[in-house]
Amino acid sequence: MDPVEIREGWLPGSLGRVIELHEAYYAEHWGFGAFFEAKVARELAEFIGRYDADRDRFWTASVEGRVEGSVTIDGVDAAREGAHLRWFIVSEGLRGRGAGHRLMDTAVDFCRKQRYPRVYLRTFAGLHAARHLYEKAGFTLVEERRGSQWGTEVTEQRFELPLPG
Repeated sequence: MDPVEIREGWLPGSLGRVIELHEAYYAEHWGFGAFFEAKVARELAEFIGRYDADRDRFWTASVEGRVEGSVTIDGVDAAREGAHLRWFIVSEGLRGRGAGHRLMDTAVDFCRKQRYPRVYLRTFAGLHAARHLYEKAGFTLVEERRGSQWGTEVTEQRFELPLPG
């Protein structure tokens, strides 16, 4: 089994691969289509375009140089709303190898070091493995409602992790 390497920062091709991982998973398992892929591409590109190393982070999990997972912390509204954990995913081949835990721990540790008051994420009901990782990291469900921000109607959820100041 090849070792998983967690790397900080943009790498050539990493944005495209993160978009591909999201679309492949959500198209296969949830029927999401072009709207979702375009949304991920647009928002991830916008995030990287305004990236500030004093507040933001982008990590990838790679095996033999190929990106197989990611997570970001978007700190643009961290003081007011909390840091936004985004684009958390691991490939089918990487699931069960601890990469998701490592990515989550890395992101939450960064937020603690930054002294952000909280971390939040937006997701939807039915992603049981991801929810398990969120709750293991200390996140709790704080909001749930029907919505279609991903292009398909789902039960949208918001999880938060308050961080001691």
